[in-house]
Amino acid sequence: KLELEKLILLMKKNKITFDLLKKTLNKFSKFSIHVIGDLIIDIHTKTALIGGQTKTPTISVLFENEKKYIGGAGIVAQHLKAASANVIFTTVLGNDHLKDFVLDQFKKSKIKINAVIDNTRPTTSKNSIINNDYRLLKIDTLDNQPISESIKNKIKKFILSYKNNNAVIFSDFRHGIFNKSSIEFFANAIPKKIVKIADSQVASRWGNITEFKNFDLITPNEREARFSLADQDSSISHLSRKLLDKSECKNLILKLGNKGLFSVFKNKKNEQSFHISSFANRVVDPVGSGDALLAYSTLALLASHSLVEASIIGAIAAACECELDGNIPISLDNVIKKINDIEKNAQYQIK
Repeated sequence: KLELEKLILLMKKNKITFDLLKKTLNKFSKFSIHVIGDLIIDIHTKTALIGGQTKTPTISVLFENEKKYIGGAGIVAQHLKAASANVIFTTVLGNDHLKDFVLDQFKKSKIKINAVIDNTRPTTSKNSIINNDYRLLKIDTLDNQPISESIKNKIKKFILSYKNNNAVIFSDFRHGIFNKSSIEFFANAIPKKIVKIADSQVASRWGNITEFKNFDLITPNEREARFSLADQDSSISHLSRKLLDKSECKNLILKLGNKGLFSVFKNKKNEQSFHISSFANRVVDPVGSGDALLAYSTLALLASHSLVEASIIGAIAAACECELDGNIPISLDNVIKKINDIEKNAQYQIK
């Protein structure tokens, strides 16, 4: 495969081996990460088709079962924990039964959660009605109003209280925590030695990744990048460089869906950009793959100080997520197995 040849050339150019990738993974346990962002509960309601109504164009389905998954910024925290990092998670929840589900899940995951309870809003949930793997309808329960000043101050106190962390991740789904004023407010509270990472996902909301100024890494997808720059025509390469300049970030990973990712970084010595194809063999459910990439790229960047390593490991974690049904935390074992499979294919190709 041409994609595999490109990967091998990229690794050789940057003196990266498959063993080095696995050594980088083994360093993850020494890092402490504080994730701040919008938690979402993804609900999958499985149904069987009964038929249609004769009087109205209404589909009738029979309820089979329901599964709840931690999503949004919450799954980013769970990916980090599954990768063996020490994780603290700060979010806003409603005062309802879904809050109890969240707290129970994080207790099971052994992740410290700072849950700020807001009595004025529900815990964000998105319920997909599914029939034979087709999503018929999605029902969102949420309040996208910006959080209050008192909640902003509580979150700022949490940021200030973890001064020895290695990184802070802002995981933004535009459901109240982050907006133009709060981003700057929270970012200014982060101690200078701590690495700053941001991801802004705006599938059904307006957001702007360029509001996360001077971050060490941002990981938007192509649609979010084009929206933030009001640019629907530029090439991926030109778009990435424009975004890097406007956001003033050090490293950029641009997610391209089934086309993989495009990464670019700029420092005093040079600028480098490169493309990595998707490693997914069979896409079962792509939802959450960007969250897996965010978590693993963050840890790999901390461990290796190399955007190339961070991008490869992040892309592999994203592929692992694509091959699972539901938003499931990706473990180190998942990623190591995928690396071993890619290495075998690479050795076969070289022969």
